[in-house]
Amino acid sequence: MPGSANRYLLFLDVDGPLIPFKARPGRRNPAPARSLEVIGNPLLDRLDPADGRRLSALGCQLVWATTWMAEANEVISPLLGLPDLPVVEWPDDDEEPERGLHWKTSHLVRWAAGRPFVWLDDETTDADRRWVAAHHPTRALLRRVDPYAGLTDADFSAVRRWLARETQLDAR
Repeated sequence: MPGSANRYLLFLDVDGPLIPFKARPGRRNPAPARSLEVIGNPLLDRLDPADGRRLSALGCQLVWATTWMAEANEVISPLLGLPDLPVVEWPDDDEEPERGLHWKTSHLVRWAAGRPFVWLDDETTDADRRWVAAHHPTRALLRRVDPYAGLTDADFSAVRRWLARETQLDAR
């Protein structure tokens, strides 16, 4: 998408999309076992280092939208070959979201500040999509990732198709 780099935000969750709940068949560890031992999280072997390249190739501004917060830059980014990314800082309040709404939804819309965005998460629902459509002034793609499979070719294809359509709409 020439000329559109960083126009679109891509909010990225870790647990589920990048670290699936089941091991990915046929995947090798993204780092030597010793490095994973030092980090201390055995689930990190479920990361697919190709996800970093594939995410970067989308041409969006990648943003961590995860409870890992700054630790995502310390642990996940190096294993995926990503630079340090902006991190959404979650509010400390215990304010309950609207009924049926994911707790991240309204905060991500505020963080986007009117920019179009993609949100890859394993917990979004139609309620979140409806709320974003009603409260966000521009377009957004909320892509629910299967938490047992993690990011798949179908997820990347869906995001690329959406971005291509958005680029065409912007060109009009």
